[in-house]
Amino acid sequence: MSGNYRDFLELSYAELEDLNLAAKDQRKKRVAIDKIQEERLKYLTDTKGIKAVTVLFSDLEGRLHMLDYDKKFLVNSYDNLTFDGSSIRGFTAQKESDLRLGLDWNAFYWTPSDVFGTGKVMVFGEVIDKNGAPYAADLRGILKQYANKMYDEKGYTLNAANEVEGFLFEGVDAERSYHKTGSFEYVNAGGYYHSLPGDPLREFIDTAAEVQRAMGFENEKDHPEVAPSQFEINYTYGDVVSAADQIQLYKLICRQVATQMGMTASFLPKPVTGVNGSGMHTNVSITKDKKNLFFDKAGEENMSDLAWSFIDKILTHGNDICLLLNSSVNAYRRLDPHFEAPNQIKASATDRGSMVRIPIGNEKSARVEVRSVGPDANPYGVLYSVFKTGLDGQIGNIENLRQAARYLPDNIYTAIENFQGSEWITSMLGADVKERFAELKKASADRCPRLLGTVVKGSEVQFHHEVYNQLLWGQF
Repeated sequence: MSGNYRDFLELSYAELEDLNLAAKDQRKKRVAIDKIQEERLKYLTDTKGIKAVTVLFSDLEGRLHMLDYDKKFLVNSYDNLTFDGSSIRGFTAQKESDLRLGLDWNAFYWTPSDVFGTGKVMVFGEVIDKNGAPYAADLRGILKQYANKMYDEKGYTLNAANEVEGFLFEGVDAERSYHKTGSFEYVNAGGYYHSLPGDPLREFIDTAAEVQRAMGFENEKDHPEVAPSQFEINYTYGDVVSAADQIQLYKLICRQVATQMGMTASFLPKPVTGVNGSGMHTNVSITKDKKNLFFDKAGEENMSDLAWSFIDKILTHGNDICLLLNSSVNAYRRLDPHFEAPNQIKASATDRGSMVRIPIGNEKSARVEVRSVGPDANPYGVLYSVFKTGLDGQIGNIENLRQAARYLPDNIYTAIENFQGSEWITSMLGADVKERFAELKKASADRCPRLLGTVVKGSEVQFHHEVYNQLLWGQF
């Protein structure tokens, strides 16, 4: 069909950036949601070039789902968008399958037409139970509820910035083709910061960074990482829910750009043995009345009592929350001390093998960095567990807590046992959601070899089988 008959919305990257930054500013200023909703509905109604609205939501494991609604239908029916929850892993059973999607009008994005198609905009959805309450297995909704509660009760704004690492491999669908090829092929053999202008990795990073910039990410820096063909694109911090949304968008953008370039962006924590894996270092802070509550010039490492209490609670519950931070079999291949892996349950300003690091900071940038997070984890579950634990958890009676010789699990079975036996997890997630998550993780683990490490004992075929199962069942 000729494109001459079409008149769908196509905005320049500069126009997109202005629109997305304006929407981001409204979110930051907490403009009343009914006013935002009115503005967005009017925009959709008045803008003839928009044909569809893509609604995004995530399942219990953090897998992103997208539904395209015809614009006219959505404008007239946005308050009654239903879907079959029994088809979503970790959601309802078949006998109670009907769920609704509410629209978080604050989380509205204008998208580049050359990447996501013409005439489309995006908005994040909120899963709503039959009784009208937020759905317990929608961790985005749980995170949003908690963030709002902290703001309403204490005036706290929960902030996060995530450094998400990934690999770029030759070929489209390189992960799903792994069972045939038995290996991943690098697109670049360089290392940390090393990539010449014009090579495939640099072109990919440049393109993905431009898309992120257009979508209001406010980029900071981007570069190749330590391992060959590994990348990281950093952007500024935001409130905790928008930060988690941006993780989902970041991975979506990278995968889409890579596919268009004939390559694959992979967020498996450890897709290749013998080189550094990929992490999702999670930087968090809390502000009140625009003041960073984690900073204290007179405090140890210039950190406040609140920040150290936050750290101590994370360390106390490190094994409890490990499964939420490292939710796949493959994630435990990354937690290998030979490759700068943060598997020690301690805090340090310098040791990158520590679960928690205290980066050099000032009154603006003081923060806590949780390093033991895999890029394939549910970002809403990660940030909810980190903030909920750091603020509401307990400080254990552990000698020399911040430097004790304690380690995270080296396999997912131990992590599942710790998770299931944790009273703290029950209080955070509720018994039902806790059990659903554990069962999903156990089912994934049972499809893979039990013996993990830098090298899986046995034949190379066994290792291939493990990775293929990880990919086949979507644990990335």
